[in-house]
Amino acid sequence: MKHSRLPAIVTWLVMGFFYLPILVLVANSFNSSRYGGQWESTSLKWYIRLMGERDIWQALRNTLAVAVSATLASMVLGTSAAFALHRFVGSRLQKLHYGLIYMPLVIPEILMGLSLQLFFVSLNVELSLVTIGIAHVTFCLSFVTMTVLARLQDFDFSIVEAAQDLGAGWWTSLWRILIPMLAPGILAGGLLAFTLSIDDFVISFFVAGLGSTTLPIKIYSMIKYGSPPLINALSTILLTVTFVCVLGSHYLSNKGQKAA
Repeated sequence: MKHSRLPAIVTWLVMGFFYLPILVLVANSFNSSRYGGQWESTSLKWYIRLMGERDIWQALRNTLAVAVSATLASMVLGTSAAFALHRFVGSRLQKLHYGLIYMPLVIPEILMGLSLQLFFVSLNVELSLVTIGIAHVTFCLSFVTMTVLARLQDFDFSIVEAAQDLGAGWWTSLWRILIPMLAPGILAGGLLAFTLSIDDFVISFFVAGLGSTTLPIKIYSMIKYGSPPLINALSTILLTVTFVCVLGSHYLSNKGQKAA
């Protein structure tokens, strides 16, 4: 029977629709023209000018500070939550726990950002990088938990029991056996959380205060007040970093599955 080529054609058309604008953006970052409507010559001048924009690099430092802190906190809390969900599955409390973990994955970001802003304001908490970090942990935690939980479902706990029979204490079993064997899943979840934290705009926009501008918020202001070439160069760098993190997360997830 002859197979239809329609699914392949539709797939390539959809992929082209998604990625062609990105390719145009990357190409325009090397265009010496200020506007993307015409091509003048290949140039790196927008990348050179980008190096001298102090506000952008300050926003980048803020973004990295928030992303690193949120990722580390999410890895610790997410691993603990995944372990609790796996070991004590079936109870009503754990069903509620699972619902609380899963909820940030389906709640619209604008609703989550608005609710967090109202929460901080009601507690008279000054909006700053700290509030952005806390907000990022609330949604990064769920992604880390789901990634580690998937790794735990194929984990053989008889190895830990054997180590304890041989005299290893709980902390020794945790740091010498459990954590190293779960490391691919934890790191994959951490990379995913780091990527999501760097790219987040909606939630950060609601909980950011004066002097706590992150890179996505800075890009939004640049679009609003007009600086297309610098945005193209900055977006190209950001896309490169994001794709590297996603590929790293995918590689660690596959490595963990093969090890299992």
